[in-house]
Amino acid sequence: MFSVKKILIAVLAVLLLTVLILGATNRLSQPGLHSAAPSPAAPSPAAPSPAEPSPAEPSPAEASPAEPSPAEPSPAASEPTALNYDDPGNWAYFALGEDKPVDVFLIGPTVDMSDENNMDMGNDKLKRSFEGALNMQRGIYEDSGRLFAPYYRQMAMKGYSLEPEERAPYLAFAYDDVSDAFSWYLEHENNGRPIVLAGFSQGADMCYRVLQEFFGDQDLYDRLVAVYAIGWPCEKSMADRFPQIKPATGVDDIGAVVSFECEAPEVTSSMILPADIVSYSINPLNWRTDSTPADKSENPGAVFTKKSGEIVLEVPGLCGCYIDEPRGALKVTDILSADYPPGLEILPEGAYHLFDYQFFYRALQQNVQTRVEAYLGQIALPAAA
Repeated sequence: MFSVKKILIAVLAVLLLTVLILGATNRLSQPGLHSAAPSPAAPSPAAPSPAEPSPAEPSPAEASPAEPSPAEPSPAASEPTALNYDDPGNWAYFALGEDKPVDVFLIGPTVDMSDENNMDMGNDKLKRSFEGALNMQRGIYEDSGRLFAPYYRQMAMKGYSLEPEERAPYLAFAYDDVSDAFSWYLEHENNGRPIVLAGFSQGADMCYRVLQEFFGDQDLYDRLVAVYAIGWPCEKSMADRFPQIKPATGVDDIGAVVSFECEAPEVTSSMILPADIVSYSINPLNWRTDSTPADKSENPGAVFTKKSGEIVLEVPGLCGCYIDEPRGALKVTDILSADYPPGLEILPEGAYHLFDYQFFYRALQQNVQTRVEAYLGQIALPAAA
């Protein structure tokens, strides 16, 4: 019988080969905030360390450090023509799970490591990478909702080497597509259904922009089950400006933003969470917003998957965590940072960005269902009366 360590080493060998092939295909010249997934060291016997983010699923540190602007002009963008979301080819997921009571609008992370400023929609390899990145998180949401996930001309990795004001037009251009896709979805598919909004890293940044543009409308906000903006901070300054951005405060509050960014206890600053940032986070194990620690025994399972979504390794009780206030960092305990290298030169040792949802996969999966049930129970009350 194979040990967890032997299984992990075999998985990582396959991933490394995939990363090298993908990098050559996309002309990856330097690692960036969303470079190919890291190949972490084999786990220590005391702490099994399944570090297996998809090669396509690197996560960007993206929007400007302050709150992102929903729709700035993008003069530098190379593809000014709007995408047509009537075209099924512009959707990675379209109405998957017709029997589900709510919709999940899922926004993918950065996968483009080419020399372009924004993703080329004619690049089929990039589109497959984009879908692979979505597949790795799909299992968190698919049991609870009907899935919609648009392709969009995300900012490429190279944008993260720019200053925030220089990268802003490329992120704004990316958001133009997300905005168009969400508008199309509302007009043609939503039909008054409850909505879960979800995204990881650059996808999380796009979630905040969607909230800013659309959910100031009370009728639409009343249909919002929850927002899972994982891997990009919910900054206090942003939430202060936009009252529809309501940080989650418990396990089942409705219309709230679930957000956190993982790092080792010794990390004090990163590009995603600078030392002076003030952001709102929630602990995905005990669902508290203060520094009360959650023991690893409360973790129902870290899950690591292939790009197909197939589970490669699952480890209940892998790690615990606590929130470091006021930065809002989610400090992950009971693992060795050497077993989970950042994989990205722009991030410090101990930055667990690429593992944000993998460490707490089952807890997030359970919570999505909890919030959906809470929402459906809430709207059923007036009908019963």
